[in-house]
Amino acid sequence: MPNVLDSSAVLAAIYCEAGCDVAANLMEGGLLSCVNLVEVHTKLLLDGVGEKLARKQIANLGCEICPLDAEQAQIASEMIWQTRPHGLSLGDRSCLALAIQRGATVYTADRAWANLSLGIKVEVIR
Repeated sequence: MPNVLDSSAVLAAIYCEAGCDVAANLMEGGLLSCVNLVEVHTKLLLDGVGEKLARKQIANLGCEICPLDAEQAQIASEMIWQTRPHGLSLGDRSCLALAIQRGATVYTADRAWANLSLGIKVEVIR
């Protein structure tokens, strides 16, 4: 079964934050939504990492970058009422939609996801 990674898990691995050991072991062959790629890349740039180094760090993760397709967009949109009380963003919902579509386990550092009941397994890395 594939693993889907939230941007918070990817950033934990890059920055060696709590849960980085779990996240780092999931990177190679893990799935990352292109929306989460935007979040990770943006965070690296805002933290002063140059564009070339940011691209290299992302490429070195070994994740498969998955485009947001129409089905995922619909799934992400339709979960708004269930996820809004937990403060989930478009990136969060895109990640979850990819996991739902692929029947995958999703890994995140966001503890609020543990309270969701979406028919997929959610693992909080810290």
